[in-house]
Amino acid sequence: MPVADYATYCKMLENAYDNHFAYPAINVTSEITANAALKAFADLKSDGIIQVSTGGGKFASGLAIGDMVLGAISIAEHIHRAAAKLDINVAIHTDHCPPKNVDDFLIPLIEESEKRVAAGELPLYQSHMLDASCIPLEENMALSVPIFERMAKIGQMIEVEAGVVGGEEDGASGSEDTPADKLYTTPEDMVYVYEQMGKVDGKYMFAATFGNVHGAYKPGAVKLRPDILKQGQDAIKAKFGDDAKFWLVFHGGSGSAKSDIHETLDYGVVKMNVDTDCQYAFTRALADHFFANYDSILKIDGEVGNKKFYDPRSYLKKGEEAMANRVKEACEDLRAVGKTLAPVGAGA
Repeated sequence: MPVADYATYCKMLENAYDNHFAYPAINVTSEITANAALKAFADLKSDGIIQVSTGGGKFASGLAIGDMVLGAISIAEHIHRAAAKLDINVAIHTDHCPPKNVDDFLIPLIEESEKRVAAGELPLYQSHMLDASCIPLEENMALSVPIFERMAKIGQMIEVEAGVVGGEEDGASGSEDTPADKLYTTPEDMVYVYEQMGKVDGKYMFAATFGNVHGAYKPGAVKLRPDILKQGQDAIKAKFGDDAKFWLVFHGGSGSAKSDIHETLDYGVVKMNVDTDCQYAFTRALADHFFANYDSILKIDGEVGNKKFYDPRSYLKKGEEAMANRVKEACEDLRAVGKTLAPVGAGA
């Protein structure tokens, strides 16, 4: 299928909300990692979201250039072409753009999509995250709402965040010493977000925080409170009516108990970011290859090694396969398996 258009993206998220599942949103930094996500989604007939951060974009452009916008454009263009060959729907998203990078990352990408839409094409990205959770909520919304209004005109969604996700992920907000009270978005904050975002005629996602922490942690180390999400949904329904709801996003899921993940799905989580675990899966496969084939990879004591083992394709394919398997695990955990809206045989 071609990358999801606006109507399809809305149907995807509404389907997840109504049926209590979520889409894995996989951070990628290259064609190889994007291919891993696409393979997993296609194998399991799961629609999904692929996302690029500022750091991921910079890496993708190469050491000689180091341009986060160019890299983000290149990855997205590859996904557009590759997804068209598959029987699934995919949306492309940017992750955690902080206020300091609005002008040199987010706006140039929106401009790129505006050019494409003017030419009769889909936006390059279907949604962007503006993570202004590092500034007071009133300033956060004052920055986010006008950008959302601009994006809505070309059929893009925005993702906003209130509260702070602890830990660190590719330069994302938060730190390991984030005050505990900042890790939980209050019902009052959620009502304010709903009021402000409702000024725009468009759809958006909301990352409310409930104890989430970026990074890798042992099971039980992260203390989540999914009930925070229910309190927020109840608060907006109480003030704005039964039709009021958030499409919620779960950040920092590594190390979370399956029971906590499943509880969030009952409270409106439709997207869960998966990054750290995929990085580990990819790298673990490479490490296994290098340790198992040490003598073949290196030219030791005048020997020539074995090209079959040091050809980068030999180990990068293993990394892609291992990452795809971890994405499949995320699809299973989030109950997304087999839930594609795409008709069978729709790929080119």
